[in-house]
Amino acid sequence: MTAKLRNIGPKSAAWLRQVGLRTPEELTAIGAVAAFVKVRRAGFKPSLNLLYSLEGALRDCHWQELPEARRVELVAEYDAIIADKPLKKAPPASGPVYDRTVVSDDAPFEQDQDDAP
Repeated sequence: MTAKLRNIGPKSAAWLRQVGLRTPEELTAIGAVAAFVKVRRAGFKPSLNLLYSLEGALRDCHWQELPEARRVELVAEYDAIIADKPLKKAPPASGPVYDRTVVSDDAPFEQDQDDAP
């Protein structure tokens, strides 16, 4: 986001830029919920405060001033979108871990008690 918007800090602005929302007009065109979904689908993990902040930015009010009823509507809209097309699961942080024992040619191989004949 190149223009300074109310409620939108540097991290949130960076997320919005990275999902292609660079102006207040672009944010207005898609709305708070769709912008929040784009950020989530890009792999970021914002809290619902971002959703409320986006709506507050569009209404030009502090996000904490949003009525509780509007917050519930925003979350319901988000849930409906995600129910229709769920977010992709994140890939595992790493691959499987294998425990391998290496026996050198110099050291005698010792059998486990369970493996002995």
